[in-house]
Amino acid sequence: MGVVETLTGRNADFAKTQFTEGLRMMPALKTIVIGCVDPRVDPEAVLGAGPGEIAVIRNVGGRVTPRTVEELLMLRKVTQAAGGDLGPGWELIVLQHTHCGITLLADQPDLLTPYFETDEQGLAEQAVSDPRAAIAHDVAALRAETRLGGVRVSGLLYDVATGQVETVVAP
Repeated sequence: MGVVETLTGRNADFAKTQFTEGLRMMPALKTIVIGCVDPRVDPEAVLGAGPGEIAVIRNVGGRVTPRTVEELLMLRKVTQAAGGDLGPGWELIVLQHTHCGITLLADQPDLLTPYFETDEQGLAEQAVSDPRAAIAHDVAALRAETRLGGVRVSGLLYDVATGQVETVVAP
């Protein structure tokens, strides 16, 4: 049996035993987590979130890139279309982690400059090799984004060796 068959079989079990009917489109905790695609760092599991409590945007490194900001602005429009607004009362959490694969690309500006939509000088500011500095950079970028005014932004670092989360930038 292949992976797709295994996963669709597991979905059948999920639909019978774990599916939560009536979840709303907007996360109950009015929280969006920006995290890494690394399977060791599932934001819902790491943060103990239940079904429908948080929304998650995942990318390589859990970084705030121009594309991430575009996604957040689109989510704000979706929220407005649904009768709310992604603004005051909402939380954005940047969740990065130790031993992230993006650090292995730190010496490859040909890959990273287009990802961050910057030049080599701007790439240095991204702190690809230092997760704490990267979190501080990304939180500052979100806080400076005036089109997301009123949201609280914080930055967390997950340690893949211990399972512990450290607050690097408080809300």
